[in-house]
Amino acid sequence: MEKCLLIVNPISGTTDKQGLAERTIHKLRRADIKVEVLYTERPGDAREYAGIAAQKGYLGAIAAGGDGTVNEVASGLIGSNTALGILPLGSGNGLARHLNISTDISDALNVISKRNIVDCDYCDANGHPFFCTFGLGFDAAVSKSFSKSKHRGLATYIRSALQEYLKFEPSEYLLEANGKRIRFRAFIVAACNASQYGNNAFIAPEASIKDGLMDLTIVHAGTPFTQAIMGVDLLTGMIRNNMIIQTMKVKEATIRRLEEGPVHLDGDPMDMGEEIKLFCHHHQLKIFTTGEPHPVHPFLTPLKYFNREILNRLRRLRKDY
Repeated sequence: MEKCLLIVNPISGTTDKQGLAERTIHKLRRADIKVEVLYTERPGDAREYAGIAAQKGYLGAIAAGGDGTVNEVASGLIGSNTALGILPLGSGNGLARHLNISTDISDALNVISKRNIVDCDYCDANGHPFFCTFGLGFDAAVSKSFSKSKHRGLATYIRSALQEYLKFEPSEYLLEANGKRIRFRAFIVAACNASQYGNNAFIAPEASIKDGLMDLTIVHAGTPFTQAIMGVDLLTGMIRNNMIIQTMKVKEATIRRLEEGPVHLDGDPMDMGEEIKLFCHHHQLKIFTTGEPHPVHPFLTPLKYFNREILNRLRRLRKDY
């Protein structure tokens, strides 16, 4: 019998995880997969546990939590034959949503039981791996504010975003990429391996996690009105048509800024120096997934995902989970 390690972050997101381990063990046993379970207690545990699973040659290590948990588990699996499984139980679930992995646990477990494993990319910023998005500017400030909140969930994130929006000032950056140097003032600079931050906010609708490239999205400094329109475009899939947006695909890039400050990697904030080197590592992570979704169509794709999320929430309520 093949083995998977279920790594549960008990404090991520807002979903009650009672009964999750038993449900996972039962579901995957029917697919001839034996499941062992470990719970995280502190930052770094998930990465350590995943590394042990990789050393033992397990079929997979399953991250049960949010994007931070996924980041840690994936970091422990880089370059190994052990695949990343995702049970999306966080506030944003950006990588899972990009990969079309349902927030319904039964559907997410079905992806693992079918053993459909895909070779995917990961990226790093000054050696720190990220698998969904990296950001400088406003989104990093929001991530830092959100991390200090006692409560999780979309409502708390929106409140943090509104608070930061009222006081945030764009910064000046120097970008070197694709043989060019560009200086600009920006509201956000995002390096994207996947298409969205989470909660179906599409910062890079054309991004692929398998093409060996990052999608750089620059939100130039605009007026409060144009920045507000950009926020709407994030949620409707229209951001590539926004007049203050500049995008490019790169294998590597260097970003310089005037001072050190917060960045975020997959939604988790950290401080980083004035110079940041970004690099995309092609096909260095195996993931259980049905494959990437169809291209993002403005309005239609966000509406489709929104409807699916409502149905999943209703299913969870009926199951008391």
